This record gives sequence, structure tokens and C-alpha cells, in this order.
Amino acid sequence: MIFLHKSNFLFRTIYPECWWKIVDESEPTIYLTFDDGPIPDVTEFVLEQLDRFSAQATFFCIGDNVRKHREVLYRVLEAGHMVGNHTFNHLNGWKTEDAVYLENIQQCQDLLGVETSLFRPPYGRIKKTQAARVMEHYSIVMWDVLTGDFDTKLSPDVCLKKTIQYTKPGSIVVFHDSLKAWPTMRFVLPRMLDHFARQGYSFRAVPQPIYAGY
Repeated sequence: MIFLHKSNFLFRTIYPECWWKIVDESEPTIYLTFDDGPIPDVTEFVLEQLDRFSAQATFFCIGDNVRKHREVLYRVLEAGHMVGNHTFNHLNGWKTEDAVYLENIQQCQDLLGVETSLFRPPYGRIKKTQAARVMEHYSIVMWDVLTGDFDTKLSPDVCLKKTIQYTKPGSIVVFHDSLKAWPTMRFVLPRMLDHFARQGYSFRAVPQPIYAGY
């Protein structure tokens, strides 16, 4: 699987209306995000690790997983974390008609049951026409660092090394609370949190609304 751990200038130029990084001059901060949950055990592990480090995060939820595991979503909210919309069933915007894509987003929103102004397109793939409509209601949150925890060919050690290498103050970092990512994520997340906590970083959820920069 080919992907970039660090979002590059080209992507940011093509989608300048999206958010990639958040600048906070007051203290070194990392914005943790988790895609594709909620999933029993996996999401709950994430919550335990976040609690250990007094960390906040944003969970971009799949509507169908919310439907199946609503009790896990409640635990996310009770722990004080933010949630965002990740479509109902992980649609690739490039391969989906606009009307279908927008309806899928609304399906997810209806199931979340809480207001959110945050949306992340699955795979980071969204047409310009879709983005224009989505931005009427949401901030589109991309990322600065993609951990690659979903890549079964990437060793946990390399995943950790690359994540630490590319994460900087203000980085929006993507993990996945999914079954596919679970074997690698459970190795990388606690070690990444420990590494940056020792350096004095704080971990925050993406704020709503989001004020960001590059």
C-alpha cells in the first residue's frame, strides 16, 4: 500500500479550504484523531490510553458503526472527547455522485445524535463540488500526519518511527480505531503518547469551530 505519512504541499494547494494543521503559539500541541470507529474493545483501548496521558482527541465516526455500537460512542462522549462525521459507510467521494455522498453524510449525522461541525472525507478523497456543499455545514479536517496503522505490511516499529519523525507542534495526526488497524495501533499509540508527553506536549481534540493555519 502506497501512502504519504506527511501531507505535502501539493495536497494542501489543491484543497486549501480544508484544514491540515492547527497553529497554537502558547504550547506544543498535537491534535489526535481516530477514524472509522466506534468499535468495541478497540475504541475502548484508545480511551484508556488517552486517559493515561490526560489527552483529548476527535473521533471521526462511521455512521453504520455508530448504529451497531452506540454504547461505545456514549463512552467516547462521556470521556469528554469530540466526534466528527466520517460518512455512513466510508464512501470514496471521488467515486460517488454528489447527491449520494451528501445523503450519506446526513445519514451519519442523524445517527450521531450530537451536533458536530467537523467532517473528514474517507481516504481524504472528496470532489471540489462535494467540498463546497459540505463546507456549508462543516469544517473539513484533513491531516498533517497519517500514521499508516491500517497498512498490514508496515511493521509497528516503522509505523511508530515515522509517526514520531513527522509529528510537529500543531500536527493533526490520524490513527484508526478499526479492527484492521488494531494490531499496529495498540503498539504505536501508547508509545507515541509517552514520547511526546515526555517532551512537554499536550494532546487536544480538534476544536469546533476550528481556527487553523499552516
